[in-house]
Amino acid sequence: MSPTPPSATPPPRAPSSAAGYLVVFAIGLLMGVVLIVVMLRAVEARKTWQDRYPAALMQLYQAQMAQLSRTLDANRCTTSDILPHLQTMRALSNDLEPAFPDLRDHRGFVAHATDTRRTLDAALAVPPTACAGLRTTIDTIDDTCRACHQEMRG
Repeated sequence: MSPTPPSATPPPRAPSSAAGYLVVFAIGLLMGVVLIVVMLRAVEARKTWQDRYPAALMQLYQAQMAQLSRTLDANRCTTSDILPHLQTMRALSNDLEPAFPDLRDHRGFVAHATDTRRTLDAALAVPPTACAGLRTTIDTIDDTCRACHQEMRG
């Protein structure tokens, strides 16, 4: 018998172990991301309205200030455009101390909350009727908010 001629195709190679490790790493990474998302959602679901109250109150203030700024930018500075936002902010200012129970007895915080209500009361007593007056009102409210944030946040 004659020897068989060598084949043109090389013998099959064993798969690389590096590829297997890469697949296992990718699956582990994906599972880790999914588990982190599940844990973060579980923590968020445990929050009560008291936990969300301070941030929600500040976001509502920001929304009302943004509406006033848009009104100013659109040159729609009539009392009927301005008054609802000022009234909403005044109503929200009644909730400053309840929203921040840890600061309820803090003299500085109480003074700033009172100052905020005083500023909004003044704006409501004589609402701005022109854009220049609205700009002044927005700046005054902004200064009041900024003073509180600077003192309370440090």
